[in-house]
Amino acid sequence: MAPKGQGHAVRLGIRLQLLFALGALLVLAFVPLFFAVANLTRATMVGARASSARAIGRAIAGHVAAARASRSAPELSPLLEAQLGPDGASAIGVYDAAGALVDRAGEPDAAAALPASVEAGAEVLRTVRTARGGAVLVVVPEHAREPAPRADAEPDAEPDAAPARPPQVGSVAVLVPTDPSTVPAAPLVRIVALYTGIVALALLVFAYIAMTRLVVRPVDALSEAARRVAGGARDLEAPRAGARELAELGASLAHMTARLRADEESLRAKIAEVERYAADLKSAQERLVRSERLASVGRLAAGLAHEIGNPIAAILGFQELLLAGGLTPDEEREFLERMKRETERIHKILRDLLDFARPAARGAGDAGEEPSGSVAEALEDVVSLVSPQKAFRAVELVRDVAPDVPPVQLSHGRLVQVLLNLLLNAADAVPRAGGRVWVRASRAAGGGARIEVEDNGPGIAEAVCETLFEPFITTKEVGEGTGLGLAVCRGLVEAAGGAIGVEAGAEGGARFVVQLPGAAG
Repeated sequence: MAPKGQGHAVRLGIRLQLLFALGALLVLAFVPLFFAVANLTRATMVGARASSARAIGRAIAGHVAAARASRSAPELSPLLEAQLGPDGASAIGVYDAAGALVDRAGEPDAAAALPASVEAGAEVLRTVRTARGGAVLVVVPEHAREPAPRADAEPDAEPDAAPARPPQVGSVAVLVPTDPSTVPAAPLVRIVALYTGIVALALLVFAYIAMTRLVVRPVDALSEAARRVAGGARDLEAPRAGARELAELGASLAHMTARLRADEESLRAKIAEVERYAADLKSAQERLVRSERLASVGRLAAGLAHEIGNPIAAILGFQELLLAGGLTPDEEREFLERMKRETERIHKILRDLLDFARPAARGAGDAGEEPSGSVAEALEDVVSLVSPQKAFRAVELVRDVAPDVPPVQLSHGRLVQVLLNLLLNAADAVPRAGGRVWVRASRAAGGGARIEVEDNGPGIAEAVCETLFEPFITTKEVGEGTGLGLAVCRGLVEAAGGAIGVEAGAEGGARFVVQLPGAAG
């Protein structure tokens, strides 16, 4: 079967292609051979016709010459007419001893082709063309001589032995047609053509049957077996019929299929193992993120102890004054309003802390959150978290957020965690007096957002910059840091398709740069 090509094109199968090639080869082989045989046949038959013409001409000339010795000219004309025929002579001319034409018989156009005179004493063979365009052979034998009479022979009989040469009685010219159109070569040529066509057709049929049994059927069976394997079969059933090469090809494909199936099973096992490791790694990363979030919650809670303690002490003092009595209604109202403000202050601080710590407490990461986040909103939440911290009371926090910063491909909770970690690290690095931290956000050149957190601290040594984002690498004193904060930040940023790095700041400190892609859609 010829395989189907793509689109509207149809590709021929190997069987038809080989048949066309064999047919072209037979045409190249038999057509020149046919023309050569046909031309050779025609040439042979024309040569035989010419030889026959010469023999006929000699016989007729001799017979007429013998009759001239015993018949007069009027009696000779019927004899000349009797010698004419479609398969014999077309015209006969009688010449005297001097070679001049004295009488002739035949069709006018043929008789007109007879020479007016002949050379006496020698046989002459000439090819001339008649008025109708046909080629003829003029046979002028040697001058006939009267044969010697025999006692036991008829007057016109030809003697068995050569008699004594009688006196010459003149020459006789016989015109015999030898044109190729008169040669019956066409039937023989048609027979040769028919035989050649039958042989070529038989070869093509034999080649078609042989190709079908030896090549096409085994190849089709092999193709069908391959399709079954592609459809899910476990083994390739290679055909055993056909040529040895095709049987070996089928065995090789069956062996290759078995090897591929074995490799597929091994690959599936490895993929399952890799997926299991990836799930374990993702789970470990989630636990690490939660651990770092809880560590940040602990740092915030430790910083809030003093911030919450002062309002509580003030509230307790107001309560003692109210319980002691002796206050005017206006004073009592003023104390109650101050107690309310301090209580709301404590409530806001604890609420921000709980909002930040709640995903870690649930143990589900950022499940349920939107996959994208706003840089401005995340920075506002981070400032609310760090403002009550003691470490930020003496630090000037400068914010510069461009209005065209697009949402990024990082959830709000994880974006808050990244910015909070960078701000807490910056607060730890700046000096207690005159410390300054800059937070900048702008649209990146290739889309997305670029966030910079810069401080005016001592900076980071170049030797540490290469490994700063590795786990358990820290520049703080022993006991003041776990070394996981920046590693978690890099994991969160890179998981969203972004990048995080560090460089020297303009004020001599460190500048952390976060590149995040824009939210999809």
